[in-house]
Amino acid sequence: MALEVKRAQQGDREAFIRLLRRLESELYGLAKSIVRRDEDCADAIQETTLKAYKALSTLQKPQFFKTWLIRILINECNTLLRGRQRTVVMAELPETSAAADYYADSRKFDLREAVDQLEDTLRVAIHLFYFQDLSIKQIAAVLDITEGAVKARLHRARGILADRVTCAKEANIAYETL
Repeated sequence: MALEVKRAQQGDREAFIRLLRRLESELYGLAKSIVRRDEDCADAIQETTLKAYKALSTLQKPQFFKTWLIRILINECNTLLRGRQRTVVMAELPETSAAADYYADSRKFDLREAVDQLEDTLRVAIHLFYFQDLSIKQIAAVLDITEGAVKARLHRARGILADRVTCAKEANIAYETL
């Protein structure tokens, strides 16, 4: 990847495009975990691409391209979140209200949904560690926090997720024994 980055830094637009295509699904997954709406993901990735292209010459260590790009994306997502109004559009609310659907859905437990319900700082740490396969050191660099803070966030998030899994299992067992 470092060779592609060097080519892109020398003005090879195709090399830059190849780099982004290689990381596209990871960038989308991270943006989706932060901003949650597809249109906001697209906006964040577009702005990230533009800023990265303009600032590519400032990247001093090509081996850190992915980490650098992820940091730009996180900053763009946070900018979008700050600018977004916290209103719920009626069209976004679920249409089904049948009791049977509610109980059927409540019995299902999806770990991805549980991760999405974590507070932002914990969700981003979990996503970077488990879904992006970044090391604790890389996460600390991306988020501009200490490695200890990353470990603390991961520990706290794992505890919350373990509690939710336990509660979901207990609720399912209690429901089935009725």
